[in-house]
Amino acid sequence: MSELGLEKLTEKFDHALSQLEQARRFNKYRYQAATLEAAARLLPVEGGIEALYQRASRFDRAGLFADTPWDTPDTLLPGLVRSSLESEDRVTTTIELLSELRLLALACGLYSHTGVPGAQARHFLTQVLALNLDYLLGGPAEATRVRLGSRVSSVEAVLRFLLAGIGFGDTLSSLVTEIHRVLAQRPIQVDSIKSMITQIAVARAGGAGTGGRAGPEADLLVRALFGPTPGCADDPGLDVYQQRLQAMPDEDLQEEALQFAQHMRSIGLASDYHAQFLRWVMSEGHDGLLAEALGLSSTGLDVLRCYQQLVHRLVEVAIYPQTAQCVYSLAMMLESGVLYAPPIAPALWRQIDLSLSPHCEALMSCAFGDALPARVRLLAGALAILGQPLGIGQGNNPTCQSARAISLWAHNDPDYLLYLIQQAARFDEVVMHFEGEPLSSRGVAATDLQQLPLDTDPVSVLLVPHLDKIYHQMGGLCADRGDDPHRWVNPEFHGWWVGRAFNLAVELESGQLTEYRDFIARFYRSYHPYCNGNQPIIHPQPAGLAITDSNAAFVGWHAITLIRVGLDQDGVMRVYFFNPNNDSGQDWGNGVLVSTDGYGERHGESSLPFAELTSRLYLFHCEDERPETGRPPEAAEVTKVEQMAIASWAASRVPPAGATDDKPVIGEPASRSGD
Repeated sequence: MSELGLEKLTEKFDHALSQLEQARRFNKYRYQAATLEAAARLLPVEGGIEALYQRASRFDRAGLFADTPWDTPDTLLPGLVRSSLESEDRVTTTIELLSELRLLALACGLYSHTGVPGAQARHFLTQVLALNLDYLLGGPAEATRVRLGSRVSSVEAVLRFLLAGIGFGDTLSSLVTEIHRVLAQRPIQVDSIKSMITQIAVARAGGAGTGGRAGPEADLLVRALFGPTPGCADDPGLDVYQQRLQAMPDEDLQEEALQFAQHMRSIGLASDYHAQFLRWVMSEGHDGLLAEALGLSSTGLDVLRCYQQLVHRLVEVAIYPQTAQCVYSLAMMLESGVLYAPPIAPALWRQIDLSLSPHCEALMSCAFGDALPARVRLLAGALAILGQPLGIGQGNNPTCQSARAISLWAHNDPDYLLYLIQQAARFDEVVMHFEGEPLSSRGVAATDLQQLPLDTDPVSVLLVPHLDKIYHQMGGLCADRGDDPHRWVNPEFHGWWVGRAFNLAVELESGQLTEYRDFIARFYRSYHPYCNGNQPIIHPQPAGLAITDSNAAFVGWHAITLIRVGLDQDGVMRVYFFNPNNDSGQDWGNGVLVSTDGYGERHGESSLPFAELTSRLYLFHCEDERPETGRPPEAAEVTKVEQMAIASWAASRVPPAGATDDKPVIGEPASRSGD
């Protein structure tokens, strides 16, 4: 936002604050609301947090916190801060953020407050940051994002301001652990992680976090990003590093390649130096170092040999220090063997030389800047999606269906995804069909760029507005059919491989559970290996979850992808699924903790024990069952799942007495297939 905008909003806050200062104690409440409203408008503006911080002593002494729980900062508890930040009440979130800025001012000696010495304020903020690190990295969970909406950015910005103000110190261990947890999911978007590692590097250079195990672990992250090889260990800068490469003997160049690959593959993060190295070895004809620098296995090496010219061209056009993370994606794309699918190589050749529309050019520039041409950004984004189909995040977008669809196509129908990218980038239009009728997204290009989702990867930035528009058109075409539109929309939108048998746990009009025990039983018969004849999931399937928060309270409906079902190392049957939320490790209450690492998950997968996932499921597709296939789960298992659902999202959805679904579980499926 412009300086003029900041200036005007600051003036309004100062005016409201002056009135609050002049009011008598018994009359403060009349002016608190106006002051908080002015602060809420100032928080998201660039420079607004700094302006409020500088006025912390004024609004504290003026009585902004008078007659509220925040009036006595010496009694505040760090463990309660999160609930205030995530309150449905905007005023509560605002006053909590201002309280944290007040404590930072105390910690930094801007003013003093009786009973709260600076050291105590610093310790309090350290605990607050340790308990809210997810805001600093991948972003909050789905439940939080939905509840806070646009306030998420203000919360994230204030927490970053606090971290910069008090330094890393005691939070370093928690921060390093959180970075590793998020990186284990192999997200495509890593800018926030790189920003945190950069701050860690500065803090470590200043001597922070010298004790305990966190220091060496933090140094490993810093080294992976800023000095992963002997040639760049001192972080000399890209120009100096290139000069060093020109003077290196062959054995040193090979060691550089091996070290780059080792660091990248171990943590999933590529250094800018890595991208510079690949560009240099290609330009100098050291083609043999490419496979070693990417850390390719025999599979990836075979693909590279078969498509050498294409891969070299992709490196030349798409990989720059500004797109360094694309190096990891390229390696994963080669390892997956996706290039062996006949349409992929020619589709990528088309993508390399694709002419973009003026709207697409402007969109890429608005989202990612002008340091690289728009076609480079989009090509790098396409490689990222193909290499990491489970690394997609939905950003702060309210829709999750489109993010899931892009992931599904990258996993299962990549040539179709490349076709959609080409259509949207060249013609500002995507055409899809619903039961034979063409649907167009034309008109998206007329939308103000600032109104489009710009906080995701390049492919999502381009495609999501088109996909959202078509998805809603499909929903409108079957809105009057008397059943959930997903029955028809999901197969038409995602692809032929979506199971045509449709299962819904709630009655459409009332939202009450309906034939819920049969719903549970059918999911077991369709997907549990012990009940479906040990049949695996062939094509990932879209499904719907009833998302709950850490108190097991219902938040909303959410789209996921069922990927596979299998036993973990402890012999527990788990469902492995893709969650398009930016961070898939979430607490859904009553002990349902979504895992992203440690239970046999592949990078990007989430998992839960089968019963726990089923207890949060409200919609799924499957193949039509044959009478001779599938056996029902144990009645006790169905009861357990039912009780878990009723104790969480379905607490208010139990039908009235006398209308409950108390039928025994039977071997035949309920009559609700979508034939």
